[in-house]
Amino acid sequence: MGSLYSDLPTWLHRYSAGFKLACMALAGTLLFLIDKPWVLAVCAAGAALLWLSLGEATRVARRLIFSVLLGALLVALFHLWMGRPVLAAVSSLRLASACVLGVALTVTTRPMDLLEVLDRWLAPLARLGLQPERISLQLGLMLRFTEHFFVQWKKLDDAYRLRTGQAGGLRLIAPLTVQMLQAARRVADALYARLGG
Repeated sequence: MGSLYSDLPTWLHRYSAGFKLACMALAGTLLFLIDKPWVLAVCAAGAALLWLSLGEATRVARRLIFSVLLGALLVALFHLWMGRPVLAAVSSLRLASACVLGVALTVTTRPMDLLEVLDRWLAPLARLGLQPERISLQLGLMLRFTEHFFVQWKKLDDAYRLRTGQAGGLRLIAPLTVQMLQAARRVADALYARLGG
């Protein structure tokens, strides 16, 4: 699978995966507790500055960020159409800020480092009779497939641009779906073989 992780060193690469994940969890919680648009606007500006401070390391995820911002704009337009301008501002700013922070974490943290942190944090659940390794595996697969989705989308779009000179847009949904289902099947077969059913 492809990855959005960037090997180009930034100041954020120097921090541990656990610290960054904890900060992300705290920031995400605070974003959803805040309901004042002007405070969320300040948070969004802070997230944007964080993103810009990563420089060239963000190249691998710039198209993803564009998609996120487009999604936030569509959410805002929907709420404006419904006559709820405050909710439009709050929802779109929350979405944009949380997604930018999440992508910044992904760009500057190796996937295996994130999995190791999840394993450590979920280990106490074994005392409740749960299987923390399975939960961390599921979370890890979710993170990897989210990354893989956007990496494959970019590859398909680049290939389509080379052939036609135009962006792929909605034409890419069918081949992207096929590729994602094939990848999911390969991973499922590998897990079945590894875990013995």
